[in-house]
Order: sequence, then C-alpha cells, then structure tokens
Amino acid sequence: MEYIVEKIGMSRTITVPSKPVTLLRVLDTKVCEVNEGTAVVAYNSGKKTNKAIEGQQKKYNLSSEFNRFATMNVANSEAGDIDLAPLTEAKVIQVSFKTKGRGFSGGMKRWNFSGGPAAHGHRFGRRIGSIGNAEWPGRVMKGKKMPGQYGNTLNTVKNEIISYDAENKILVVFGSVSGANGALGRVKVAK
Repeated sequence: MEYIVEKIGMSRTITVPSKPVTLLRVLDTKVCEVNEGTAVVAYNSGKKTNKAIEGQQKKYNLSSEFNRFATMNVANSEAGDIDLAPLTEAKVIQVSFKTKGRGFSGGMKRWNFSGGPAAHGHRFGRRIGSIGNAEWPGRVMKGKKMPGQYGNTLNTVKNEIISYDAENKILVVFGSVSGANGALGRVKVAK
C-alpha cells in the first residue's frame, strides 16, 4: 500500500538516548477508480489548474482542491477516501523522495575533489584536472566523475516507524529522509 506524504522536518525523541526522527504528514487523498490493485488517486498540491485537471475533477466529481492525480497501489477496493488502516499495523516503510536539487555543480562540490594548491601563481583552482588516458584507450571512460547536474534524483530508503498519530495523520519515522521540508513524496508499507 502506498501513500502520498509531505515532509514536515526532523526532530528527536525525548527518551535517553534520544533518536533522530523525521515527521511526515499523510495527505488527504481520494481514490478515483481502482483497477486490479492499482488506483488513480487525487490529492492537493498547490493552486495550479488547467482544462485537463478540470476535466478530471468533473469526471470523478471532485472539489477544486484535489488538483493532482497519480497512479499507485492502494488497500481500497472501491472509490472514496484512501484506507489508512495498513499504516496503523506497519512496522517498516519504504520512503521515496527527490533529493535537494543543487543545479550544475563542479567536481569539488559534486564529488568532493580536493582541487589544486591555493598559492604561488598556479592556474589549477577548483578545476578537475586531466580526464583522459594515454594512447590506449585514448578516450574518456564512461562514468567518469565530472561536473554536471547534482541532486534532484529519486532516493528510496527503508525506515522504521516510531509512531503514527491517526487523528492528525502524522507519521514519525526513525532516521532521516531525503528532500527539503515541505516536499512531497511516497511511502510504501514494507512490513
């Protein structure tokens, strides 16, 4: 069973020794239609709307706040509010979020290269230096660590559930989760 969650932020427990925890809020989600376990679901994300979204809202009789649609596995057998019962018994969940995007980054930031010396008239600076080989194979090998797009990739980790507040839909998981506070991701019940 999958759920769409929003990352609230990190905290820690007040036990001794304390544990680092991440707080996730389960979004209000409507199941629109179910086809053999997978379902089309609608949730609220921002204010963006267009004619395609309005057509989907009209088709499924949804209010204007449900303006995003996704396909995922759910416990429901028919349309309506999403079934949150599997979260109450879950012990371990699989959390998928996009990492923070850092744009086009150099080798020092992206791969932790050391760079050149910082004195005596050199021209090395923060560059990555030589990238090729000698006569053989005479090319840059695939997978070479170089400057490029850093971050904004999907990262999935397994986290143990510390507690789940069904009334406020707050999920407290052990350890950290990728992504910025306020980012949306998915949670899948693993155990």
